[in-house]
Amino acid sequence: MEACARRYSMPEVDLYDPIKRFLEGQGYTVKGEIGPCDIVAVRGDEGPVVVELKERLTLALILQAVDRLSVSEAVYIAFRIGRGHSASWRSRRKQVTNLLRRLGLGLLTVSARGNVVPVLDPGPYRPNPGAGRRERLLREFAERVGDPEAGGSPSRQRLTAYRQDALRCARELAVQGVLKLSVIRERAEVSRAGSILRDNHYGWFDRVEIGHYDLSPKGRQELAQWSEALESLVARETRT
Repeated sequence: MEACARRYSMPEVDLYDPIKRFLEGQGYTVKGEIGPCDIVAVRGDEGPVVVELKERLTLALILQAVDRLSVSEAVYIAFRIGRGHSASWRSRRKQVTNLLRRLGLGLLTVSARGNVVPVLDPGPYRPNPGAGRRERLLREFAERVGDPEAGGSPSRQRLTAYRQDALRCARELAVQGVLKLSVIRERAEVSRAGSILRDNHYGWFDRVEIGHYDLSPKGRQELAQWSEALESLVARETRT
């Protein structure tokens, strides 16, 4: 057990030599512990490259690197990867790189064998406007009736605008039984009723014949589970 612990617990200084060799291979002169910086590398007349080391990816490492941006525009974080190291990197690689990109930081990873991989180079962040995602966000905000979800709630079944429309359609079928699609659309006042019933995302609807639908057994069961939300929805519709 002790040998295993030593194998997977390596001090930050063990990262220095692999990164030094990597940077020297790029033509840099490299020195450790210059001022507050773990590693400083200089090549010709270029500005300094700073690398901050930690055995694992941590918030402290990121904050440390952000602080180094006051002395260099080229700041990297470096940590060890592989079994027993940086679980947060393995599970959240995309989110981590997106965060570092926004902060203008670079990233070097070091394997157990000392192989250095430049995952991300530092540079000014140029955000993608993401117009499509913004439009979807605002559309959901506008279409959702009321404020049925508390921010920060761990619930996986959100009362989205789509689910509210599906509940409207299910309500009509629960009351009337089998209905033609055009009748459901009109009575529920849901313009996308066709796609909701055809896609049947929640498994609430059964097509009994072309253009005619009924509520499925699952739909009847889950409609009862959403009764409070449905009552609130009906009350808001009545007030408007």
